[in-house]
Amino acid sequence: MDDGYGSVTIVHDARSPEDVFQDFRSRRAGIVKALTTDVEKFYELCDPEKENLCLYGMPNETWEVSLPADEVPPELPEPALGINFARDGMDEKDWLSLVAVHSDSWLLSVAFYFGARFGFDKEARKQLFAMISTLPTVFEVVSGSVKKQSKTANNSSKNKAGSKVSTHPPKKPSSDSKPPKQYTKDNSSRGNGGHEDQGETSCGACGEAYTNGEFWICCDICETWFHGECVRITPAKAQHIKHYKCPNCSHKRGRE
Repeated sequence: MDDGYGSVTIVHDARSPEDVFQDFRSRRAGIVKALTTDVEKFYELCDPEKENLCLYGMPNETWEVSLPADEVPPELPEPALGINFARDGMDEKDWLSLVAVHSDSWLLSVAFYFGARFGFDKEARKQLFAMISTLPTVFEVVSGSVKKQSKTANNSSKNKAGSKVSTHPPKKPSSDSKPPKQYTKDNSSRGNGGHEDQGETSCGACGEAYTNGEFWICCDICETWFHGECVRITPAKAQHIKHYKCPNCSHKRGRE
């Protein structure tokens, strides 16, 4: 059945908390992209001169700005209406944070809509919420709460050109210690099946933690770590970057 969100189809035979969490995670990834790496495109699409617009996260990890669904009631819960109207009346960072908060609310409502529709009992709902809670909220990613954790990174290396890169992104040191100016690699491990360990650095774009063998790069301006894939930087390309500036910092400079 078409859910009114473009060509996406709801999979009605998805019955487990894991299935619903995967849908949540994919929609969240799309929204995070809209509010971080794709923020310039998102900003332009939210024209205040247009009608009520909504930000949708899609199950294929993409995002869409469009009008709300026509049917009443809609197939799925609807996001906040009219996000575009406030765009030019607020500081850009505050506006993005506000959209992020409403997006977090929408993501939870969609997840638990599926939970109710599929008849989840108390234990299944607790399991779903526990899995969702392993990820930072969209607001935490957009407002910088996740980035603040990454500034205490202590086990990366610098490439030949000077930018910090790593295939073993760092864990936070204890609160009374300071990371050295130059970082070194170690063999940090993960023990929770691919979700964030306590104190682990999260990607400033997607908000997710390290999984074995991934390439990461650190912004030399805000000292935030990113999956190379999220910011379209390969290990080979990183070798020629003297000072890496992430999309958020580049966008900020462009608006000043």
